[in-house]
Amino acid sequence: MKLKSNSLKILFAFSVFVLISFLFATEKSQSEILITNDSIKVILPESKHKTETRLVTSILSRYHYKKFSLNDSLSSVIFDEFINSLDNGKNYFLASDIKEFEKSRYKIDDFLINEDIRFFFDVFNKYIERVKERVDFAKLTLEKELDFSTDEYFLIKRDSIDWFKTKEELDQDWLKRIKNDALIYRLNDKDWDFIKTTLQKRYNNLLKFLLQNNADDVYQLAMNSFAESIDPHTNYFSPITSDNFKIDMSLSLEGIGARLQTEDDYTKIFEIIPGGPADKSKELKADDRIIAVAQGEDGEFEDVIGWRLNDVVRKIRGEKGTVVRLLIIPAGESLNSKPKEVKLVREKVKIEDQAAKNKIIELERDGRKYKIGVIEIPKFYTDFDARRTGEDGKSTTKDVKNLIKELKEKGIDGLIIDLRNNGGGALNEAVELTGLFIKAGPVVQVRNSMNIIEVNDDTDTSIYYDGPLAVLINRFSASASEIFSSAIQDYGRGIIIGENSFGKGTVQNLIDLNMMSSNRNEKFGQVKLTVAKFYRINGETTQKYGAKPDIEFPSYFSSDEFGESTQKSALEPDKINPVSYKKVGDISSILTELKLRHQKRANNNPEFEYLLNQIEEYKISRNQKMISLNEKIRRKEQVEQEEKKIKMENDYRNKKGLTLLEKGDKTNSIKEIENEYPLKESGQILIDLITIKK
Repeated sequence: MKLKSNSLKILFAFSVFVLISFLFATEKSQSEILITNDSIKVILPESKHKTETRLVTSILSRYHYKKFSLNDSLSSVIFDEFINSLDNGKNYFLASDIKEFEKSRYKIDDFLINEDIRFFFDVFNKYIERVKERVDFAKLTLEKELDFSTDEYFLIKRDSIDWFKTKEELDQDWLKRIKNDALIYRLNDKDWDFIKTTLQKRYNNLLKFLLQNNADDVYQLAMNSFAESIDPHTNYFSPITSDNFKIDMSLSLEGIGARLQTEDDYTKIFEIIPGGPADKSKELKADDRIIAVAQGEDGEFEDVIGWRLNDVVRKIRGEKGTVVRLLIIPAGESLNSKPKEVKLVREKVKIEDQAAKNKIIELERDGRKYKIGVIEIPKFYTDFDARRTGEDGKSTTKDVKNLIKELKEKGIDGLIIDLRNNGGGALNEAVELTGLFIKAGPVVQVRNSMNIIEVNDDTDTSIYYDGPLAVLINRFSASASEIFSSAIQDYGRGIIIGENSFGKGTVQNLIDLNMMSSNRNEKFGQVKLTVAKFYRINGETTQKYGAKPDIEFPSYFSSDEFGESTQKSALEPDKINPVSYKKVGDISSILTELKLRHQKRANNNPEFEYLLNQIEEYKISRNQKMISLNEKIRRKEQVEQEEKKIKMENDYRNKKGLTLLEKGDKTNSIKEIENEYPLKESGQILIDLITIKK
């Protein structure tokens, strides 16, 4: 059954699991925990959690898009999700702990049905106990200066190891971990007293922040293990996390404007929010590792390696107008690299800072100058309140109309819609924006859990721009960006250029559990669940696949390390029937020629060569599994890496006729190249399109 409607106003949430982690930073009660010299009092579930478990289980079972059975098979997945949420590096639990937990692997479905969540709390309390043992061991180990002359290695990629059988085996692994942590500071010329004090404080904070968890926090971890076993964009928010989520969705979050995630003990930047302090600084990018945080202009840096994500976020967030300083290891650089300091002023990410903007780039070809208009759209935004009341509110489509008008008045020869790093937004804006470039017709299909398909149409017969068009995307373009790009591609209206996009083709709704319960004496959380999947008008889906560009640029990230396809529980792609639509163009006959011309330019382009070299170095660093604990070897590697960076930079500068760098100078060309090369080459491809058609 199909329905036609233009009224669907569902907000597409990009990488919700990261956003949720980002919003964990809350003030937490310690009323459930008591530390003594010998033991730590356990955290126990609260009576309200029985009611919440019944509500969560009922909602997910009835309304989730994916029809699943709460059975032994799903129980096993939930088991692994929960253990991994606590100790995915196998740094704390012993094999004997896991063996004990395994008794419940196929019982969690029964526990949830019977509203019994003690298993999750028992595991969490054992986790606290094991963390305390590791912290005690680390602090004691640091009392004596370590030996960095032995030839041994530490495994930094932990996915292939087994659980350690004894505390002695785990001690040996932790001794290597501590040596590596200390060696990083030695490579940056810190003395032993500094290293000892800093690391003891770091490990102590591991336990300190862990002990700030309360029953709601443990319950949130448990319910998220359940929810995310169904699909990665289904989540449970505790009451206080729900409040923070509402703050973020209203764009009043005060911080640096970045979403974070953890990997191998490091807090990493997952996504830069357009219009925020991190974006404006041009100093940060995805995959940068944050190793320390400092407050104010001259506050002392606090080491955050090994911290849980919510605790790092709590240090980064703060009052608007205040300064926070980050110490980072830039993306693609090894642990031997010298950290870089970035200073940011906290502020709210405002919708006006995320508004579309335009510019013109001038390119020369065969003695003629071409004006290529560029419209950058960081987010698909709209004023929902204004739409409801019929007022004249701000929107992506309205702004782009005005920007197109300005560019046309300046006589552009072609137009690029830049959707790089655009994580999505309002679905109706993706539909209406598509309508600026086609006469009228369907744009996207949305199928809900009852197998009802809605077709969202552009009904405006006006075409606001009918000239040569390109859409530029990257791996961080998701959701509504993928809808727009796919529609332009399906209609043959323009050429899609860049990297394969993220691959999020699902729709989420938020349900307040308080509205589902008659108990007004308790405050419950919220459930975000996947309720629909969207499809292209040709019947295919961008789910997991993403939008595939017609001409592909090299990318730092492959599909097996970043994107929807990396999530184990991601919904599988499928197809539905296409809808009737009329193509307005077709580049298939000239696509081979366009690719050949692009490749010929790339082969002789210093920026392209430099970019490829940087991507190769990034992948080598990212794939490194082990690291030496011998100081002489590490220092030699450090020197070699620095020399290699300078050589790569100077090779590029030599070809461009620029001043060469000396040893110790900063190598900073790559940031500009990463932004400008894809844009300029997209302009060149547009000129190819124009000249070939002529």
